[in-house]
Amino acid sequence: MKIPSSIWTLLIGIVLTLVSLWYGQNHGLLPTAATDEAVLVDGLFNTMMIVSTGIFLLVEGILIYSAIKYRRRAGDNEDGPPIEGNVPLEILWTAIPAIIVIGISVYSFEVYNDIGGFDPHAVHEAPMTEDFSMTMPGAAIAATLSDTPPSTGANLNQEKSDEAMQDPATAAVRNADQIPQKRNAPGVGSVAPTIGGSPEKAGQPPELRVNVTGLQYAWLFTYPETGVTTGELHVPVGREVQINMTANDVIHAFWVPEFRLKQDAIPGRQSEIRFTPRVAGSYDLICAELCGPYHGAMKTQVVVETQAAYDQWMQEQLVASSETFNQAVAVNSADLSPDEFLNPYTKDMGIQPEIINQVHTAHHH
Repeated sequence: MKIPSSIWTLLIGIVLTLVSLWYGQNHGLLPTAATDEAVLVDGLFNTMMIVSTGIFLLVEGILIYSAIKYRRRAGDNEDGPPIEGNVPLEILWTAIPAIIVIGISVYSFEVYNDIGGFDPHAVHEAPMTEDFSMTMPGAAIAATLSDTPPSTGANLNQEKSDEAMQDPATAAVRNADQIPQKRNAPGVGSVAPTIGGSPEKAGQPPELRVNVTGLQYAWLFTYPETGVTTGELHVPVGREVQINMTANDVIHAFWVPEFRLKQDAIPGRQSEIRFTPRVAGSYDLICAELCGPYHGAMKTQVVVETQAAYDQWMQEQLVASSETFNQAVAVNSADLSPDEFLNPYTKDMGIQPEIINQVHTAHHH
């Protein structure tokens, strides 16, 4: 008995759907989802994998089937039949991709909003002024790129920089006083980018703040609540972390693949990332922006641990800092410079001695 083509089409559609759904959820292409935000991003990625797998199998299947069924037979030298086209089919294969693209776009925007990527209230933080918006249409872009401190309007970058510099440990590693803070673009809002954080926690203070400074070729982490400075980031499981960062020299990028979040650290701008770690472990923090000849070596570790382990680590850092200070007082008579004294301790912090020298030099010039 010959099976109708409609039945074959239905069976093939069911098989393609099942295979696409299975592979989209079991592709194994992504590293561990270590944060709440990573789960949302993975959901979007898996959806795109399901759709793309189905389309790939369908298109390649039709091509292979057609190449075999309609191949030229031996002794067949006739021209192929003249086919003008099929309007319903052309409408169908135009409409379906359009619907898919629109659907993925809407889903992507929802995920972007869910991880705090879009703040509709930020657009009016910098008021529109006659000097910029009414008489100079291109001034908004110019204001964003300007290095000159603003004479009018808000400057959220400066406010965030001043807030971070109130922490002595952060002020010790940043040279923000030598880098003019970018001002807001009138009518556009803050140029201090923010990403991460769940909508239900919007407006609430984070459970842990860490100031991050990028410089060639290292990351420095300072904890304002304790004054601890390290070359390795430690965060507790289940607590929302706010990363406030900038760069001392060139553009760097804070990227932890397992977190699914990436943000640029830009001189003169105060960037922010919020995330809630969920899976304990040690993850690579990579600079994802070409920042110089040793860019590939600009790596460190993000350690996600239990609250008890984090508290113990922090206590160890405080004790080590206290001992270092006491030793520094004891050796004052040796007339050691800060660089000479700190160099033996930088290895334990995961910081190259040259970085300490660079920071120290920047603050004295």
